[in-house]
Amino acid sequence: MPSIQETVVPGFSGAVWTLAGGGGMVAKVLTYGGVVQEILVPDADGELVDVVLGFSRASDYEGEHPYFGAVVGRIAGRVSNAELNIDGKRFPLLANDPPNHLHGGKESFDRRVWRAEVIPRLDGAPSLRLSTMSANGDNGYPGRVELAVTYTVTSDNRLVCETEARSDCRTPVSLTHHSYFNLAGEASGATDDHEVVILSEAAFCADEKMGLTGKCRSVEGQANDARRGKRMGDFVAGLWQEHGDLYWLGESDDVRLVARLRDPGSGRTMEVATDCSCIQFYGGKGLNGELVGKGGVPYNAGAGVCFECEGYPNAFDGSGEFGSILVEPGIPQKTRTEYRFSNQSNSLIKP
Repeated sequence: MPSIQETVVPGFSGAVWTLAGGGGMVAKVLTYGGVVQEILVPDADGELVDVVLGFSRASDYEGEHPYFGAVVGRIAGRVSNAELNIDGKRFPLLANDPPNHLHGGKESFDRRVWRAEVIPRLDGAPSLRLSTMSANGDNGYPGRVELAVTYTVTSDNRLVCETEARSDCRTPVSLTHHSYFNLAGEASGATDDHEVVILSEAAFCADEKMGLTGKCRSVEGQANDARRGKRMGDFVAGLWQEHGDLYWLGESDDVRLVARLRDPGSGRTMEVATDCSCIQFYGGKGLNGELVGKGGVPYNAGAGVCFECEGYPNAFDGSGEFGSILVEPGIPQKTRTEYRFSNQSNSLIKP
């Protein structure tokens, strides 16, 4: 039976919410950082396996970590040269990834305690709404912004992540969910043998510091073309600095399938669907073995991979070339991303 339950953890700033869906999937969500601490997914035999990296103790998320399972923003990704230019006015941001601004800056939404509210649904699926406020000048951003993220676990084993932003002035917002996925299980080591599909025809170019250059080119014939599926280890090895790429999906009012991930050993498969205009793939290169996960295993490079659905980080200049992440007063900005889990016997890689 579907259920939702809060647990108060002594010594932890936030609370832990457990969302159990009717299809067997379970997600644990922290009010601290909006973090998804666990996603337990059933295999073909019904056995649950945790498929996201993270820590067993909720309080460990209050220490340093690479955004495990967190909500990031105001702008997810890298803002080139750590500067906004809105209607001809400059807003310098903290260059916390010099010379760029990364994931909203320091002490951003991944470090906040969000307010929690259970959302009743007609289908009975457990749904939790987290909300917070970002003041004018927060990390250099203009405007007062009210933010909400709603997590829902459905009976067909989907984790649905919906965002909403409302502002009192014209200002950019682009939130994303930042889980690191390993479909063999979070303690199983490298994802090199996973299969990946990214249904995009174009990706953005980056410079030596991973800042976006503003240029977007076709993936046809390039190492970052994963439309027909690739082995993860081979795919990541061919990417710029073996890091990852930001892919252009185009603007859409509808949620559509944009990526797939499969573990051949178990057949466990995840589809990513979103109405966002971009998806950032990250291969987990920055994991270096210093952080020990829930299963007691150090997380080395490639232990988990990210599919960050978001807007184009520099889409605040009004040009509209790659959409817009500007929130207008009185008009809420909304996004929806779904992580859909299943078991599949056939390979994702097409000859």
